[in-house]
Amino acid sequence: MKRSIAGSLSRIGERGYFLRDIGRGLKDPKTYGVETIRQMRNIGVDSLPLTIIVAAFIGAVTAFQTRYQLFGGVQLSVVGLISRQSIVLELGPLLTGLVLTGRVGARITAELGTMRVTEQIDALETLAYDPVAYLIVPRLIAAIIMLPILVIFANAIGVGTAFLTAVVATDVTGAAFSEGLRLAFAPFQIVYSLIKATLFGAAIAFFCSYEGFTTTAGAEGVGRSTAQAVVITSVAILVLDALTALLLAPYLQA
Repeated sequence: MKRSIAGSLSRIGERGYFLRDIGRGLKDPKTYGVETIRQMRNIGVDSLPLTIIVAAFIGAVTAFQTRYQLFGGVQLSVVGLISRQSIVLELGPLLTGLVLTGRVGARITAELGTMRVTEQIDALETLAYDPVAYLIVPRLIAAIIMLPILVIFANAIGVGTAFLTAVVATDVTGAAFSEGLRLAFAPFQIVYSLIKATLFGAAIAFFCSYEGFTTTAGAEGVGRSTAQAVVITSVAILVLDALTALLLAPYLQA
């Protein structure tokens, strides 16, 4: 029991030191500036097709299921309201974060892990480069910037496909769906979605970078670190999602 507690505290402390090193690396923009632009493309632009596909199916399924779960006598404009709330407040940012954990997070861990076991990170240190500033900080900044942008696209595509699905595949009219979209809308609902996206982006970059940066034991270690990073980051995203809802949900009412 004591060993388990000591081990858990040790792992928390190691991540705390890693966060400290990131803060120190942020003071060296000449090292991470150009690399940040490249990472923004890798994390954001290259992930856009996958984000659009996932968001399109989310929107279609949400609208279809919402319509056929309603009982008789309920106004059909509710389909637009529920679709908007489900996609913007929950499904858009959450599923985008989880999907990108597999695509972006696993890639970050594998790249850094391979660099660690092949001693490329040690080579950077011998050349007087700060490996955290050069490798970790660009990925963290890029994820924090690009995840909210991807979630904006996901929300827009999701609501758009929900509208098309409701109008084409059900008896909901375009006017009724549009009325539901405007019902009880508050600008903070968009802000809330972007806050989630920012936190998820930071979680993906931080946890996956840490696992890759501390990889050991060759190719087997890279695989183990990648799998562990995806699991830890997915759990972290779910915890952040719950905490965000707990703290900010009261402010979502129009």
